Amino acid sequence: MLVVYFSWSGTTEKAAQMIAKSTGADLFRIEPTEDYPTSYKALTDIVKKELADGKIRTVKSAPDFAKYDTVFVGVPVWCHTAPTLMTHFLEAHVDNIKGKTVIPFCTYYSTYRDETLATLIDATPTAQHKEGYGTTNPKQGDIDAWLKKIGVIK
Repeated sequence: MLVVYFSWSGTTEKAAQMIAKSTGADLFRIEPTEDYPTSYKALTDIVKKELADGKIRTVKSAPDFAKYDTVFVGVPVWCHTAPTLMTHFLEAHVDNIKGKTVIPFCTYYSTYRDETLATLIDATPTAQHKEGYGTTNPKQGDIDAWLKKIGVIK
């Protein structure tokens, strides 16, 4: 198993680490070649522009998907959806994910959990999918309950 995630504030990273701890999965952090601003206001302006323009922000490296059957994919919810950084990354690796099980997860401040999970599923049409998970505050017990519910751990 592999946990591929992008995290800006650290919340999605926290969830990714909890998933890896409970499943024994490897972790792979998606890092953009061009950093996002650290200011929330500046970030929001850039994210809105990227969504409107369809800008493709590239990543520094990709994992070796061939080694894994199950891939968790995690993102923060940005402007009501998944960051284009991750959706473009997944679309570029759609052949590498073909036939694998993709399990989306997201962290968010207010809402758009379901829409974001659906966006991650749409970006991986060649994969099989299990029910995703979203949270505002990752807690190990809640993540473990979800992992049990979807049959990933006992």
